[in-house]
Amino acid sequence: MAKAKSTKQPAYKRILLKISGEALMGDVSYGIDPKVIQRIAGEVKEISQLGVEVALVVGGGNIFRGIKASASGMDRASADYMGMLATVMNAIALQDGLEKQGCFTRVMSAIEMREVAEPFIRRRAVRHLEKRRIVIFAAGTGNPYFTTDSAAALRALEIKADVIMKATSVSGIYTADPRIDATATKIEELSYMRVLRDELKVMDASAISLCKDNGLPIIVFDMTIPGNIKRVVLGEKVGSIVHDLTDAPVVKGKAAKSGRK
Repeated sequence: MAKAKSTKQPAYKRILLKISGEALMGDVSYGIDPKVIQRIAGEVKEISQLGVEVALVVGGGNIFRGIKASASGMDRASADYMGMLATVMNAIALQDGLEKQGCFTRVMSAIEMREVAEPFIRRRAVRHLEKRRIVIFAAGTGNPYFTTDSAAALRALEIKADVIMKATSVSGIYTADPRIDATATKIEELSYMRVLRDELKVMDASAISLCKDNGLPIIVFDMTIPGNIKRVVLGEKVGSIVHDLTDAPVVKGKAAKSGRK
């Protein structure tokens, strides 16, 4: 007897998936592991086949991290531009992996380089998504001093994504880094203000503020577990979600510091 197909529908129509550059390294110490690219491409293809419109933002930390180079004495703007170029390399690698899976893709770069990527034009990006092409946003925002987290928040808002899905190597948001602190506890649901107040390092403060001001939810989950991307898209409780919540009341006495009478 044939197995009945699942009738579960995606919880989101259009998503932005943020992947760190480090995630592409896999078991290697530097660069790109083709096996990781193949696995990510397979999972992205699967959610695209569900009818979900998919955009990607990928970091460049597996090749070059601008802020680290800046701390070592390099001019920050120059270091950040180098980091942006690293994200273009990763975007092209993801494009290659997706096209080998039979997906139609477009790489759109915030820094113009027409030989390898389209320039980012918001309306064109939206049209690609409507045509079920997977769009990979590269080169961050095109400006130094902004991270790929900020680029993810900005692009997600520009294309009117329903959610940012931040793929990490841990199972969600914790009170501290669980790889270092054994007492760290997982927080399944929290507000933007708590992320900012407790400096939980989900995304940088600029990205969180952008999402907060526009009510864009962020789901943080473990990408290393196969099938997790699909589970999040189907609305299953995976990882942690940052969205609008009523914050805990101010502790009595602390409000007086605001200077109000």
